[in-house]
Amino acid sequence: MAKPLVLACGALVVELRAVLAANGLTEHVDVRYLPANLHNRPQRIEPELRALLAELDPAGDRPVLLGYADCGSGGGIDRLMADHPNVQRLPGNHCYEFFAGTPMFEAMQDAELGTFYLTDFLAKHFPALIWSGLGLDRHPELLPLYFGNYTRLMLLTQTDDPAVVVAGQAAAEQLGLRFQHMHVGMQSFGSAVAVALSPTRKVA
Repeated sequence: MAKPLVLACGALVVELRAVLAANGLTEHVDVRYLPANLHNRPQRIEPELRALLAELDPAGDRPVLLGYADCGSGGGIDRLMADHPNVQRLPGNHCYEFFAGTPMFEAMQDAELGTFYLTDFLAKHFPALIWSGLGLDRHPELLPLYFGNYTRLMLLTQTDDPAVVVAGQAAAEQLGLRFQHMHVGMQSFGSAVAVALSPTRKVA
């Protein structure tokens, strides 16, 4: 039997490796990562995933976990899953939700809709992925267009690295947003991955 396949966002490399190792799954799955900068071009996520599935699972007979939520694909990932019954994805609309867990994330959204979220990865790579990725380094006049309706930046941390908090604070200052920080850890994310891949424990 072929190993189950995980196709994941490059922004999840550190967290996914940690979860797989903690659950004894590292040797029992094949993992491929897509570029993290697809965050800025979510319409490309579905075709990129379809191309990888055609390459790595042409017969459609491997269990496949997508290390994505909807991630701004506009239902594209769910449409892909409808065409591939062996494929499932992580729960929620984006990585902020599956890191925080749906109840906590919905509470944060209800408290303040104008919230821009960062994870550890996005905080550390904010200058390249978001500031430069959105062209704000070249066209700072676009800042009100992109972020004019936001009021706070919420950093959802997975680790206790103080450098991540410093990076999040710097990002909030650069965007002109109020900074808040909540440590959510990896329990919600780890549970979702472990449950999705639990049958792989029996794979030789």
